[in-house]
Amino acid sequence: MHELPLFPVMGVGSYAAPGWFIAFRQKIRDESAGEADIQEALDDATRIAVSDQLDAGVDILTDGELRRQRFVYEMFDRVIGLSRITPGRKIGVPGYDMAPHFEVVERVEAPDGFGVVDDFLALKVLAPDRPLKVAIPGPLTFAMPLKAGVRNRDEVMDEIVTMVRAELSALSDAGADYIQLDEPALPHPPLELSHTEAVALVNRTAEGFDGKRAVHVCFGNNAGRPFADRGFGRLMDAMSALKCDQLVLEFANRQMADVELLGPLSEMFEITAGVVDVKNFYLESAEEVADRIRRCLEFVPVEKLTVTADCGFSALPRYLARQKMQAMVAGASAVRASL
Repeated sequence: MHELPLFPVMGVGSYAAPGWFIAFRQKIRDESAGEADIQEALDDATRIAVSDQLDAGVDILTDGELRRQRFVYEMFDRVIGLSRITPGRKIGVPGYDMAPHFEVVERVEAPDGFGVVDDFLALKVLAPDRPLKVAIPGPLTFAMPLKAGVRNRDEVMDEIVTMVRAELSALSDAGADYIQLDEPALPHPPLELSHTEAVALVNRTAEGFDGKRAVHVCFGNNAGRPFADRGFGRLMDAMSALKCDQLVLEFANRQMADVELLGPLSEMFEITAGVVDVKNFYLESAEEVADRIRRCLEFVPVEKLTVTADCGFSALPRYLARQKMQAMVAGASAVRASL
């Protein structure tokens, strides 16, 4: 791993899309853009995401996930064995009930992978010799929009684990040494899985990866909205049973509630704490961010802490994401200077 400062700053994964890119997505949908046009737009948008991180002074970079529309849903275009379910509600406020859902009808496979390896290779070109992290949805999150249908639930989950493990193996072969499984589904596991069963699936998925393994646990961020009971206390047994190196957890949007639980968790894991609220248009000052970092340091050894936002920046406009990211870096720098 690269040499990093005390409590390095990183993004969770997704970044805010430039306005022109959101408009361009309509051309992708209506097929009025050619393949070369699409590739150029994806490359340019990713270049902007990386550039914004570099300008802000972020220590550990991601590609911003702009090649994936809405986190995981576009990946289902690469998965076979599914039949799309028409949402019952199409009018009104965007929500989880409008998101794509699928019924499993055959074996679940991604014969050509999810495309994350190509995203990582492009990131390596844009940010050579910088610490890089690859975030990818975990098995529970892949299962979240699925109905097992006539298929056996456990067989379906085995197929999903195999699918994600294959992508992690390909990432390792491509040189990725730091991956993060995103699991907003862990607080409310899909397909009536228990927390014990859910954690076992996450552990099986990550166990074959030789590099640094993080698990991001949050409560949802579709259009800036959560979808589960937002207390970490009920998840302590589940999180403690995870076999990973690092936990990535949200605190800022919850007014730092449950931060004391980082004490026992930091005895088992490195901790990445969310100290910027991406579900709020309020712009934190550097000093407010610094105060949140100091609060985390009451419970986490300084050498085991990483600083991040609560979740991805994708639900915010880019100008605000840039400002929040800059405040996050400035807050971390202020605390380092005071130690």
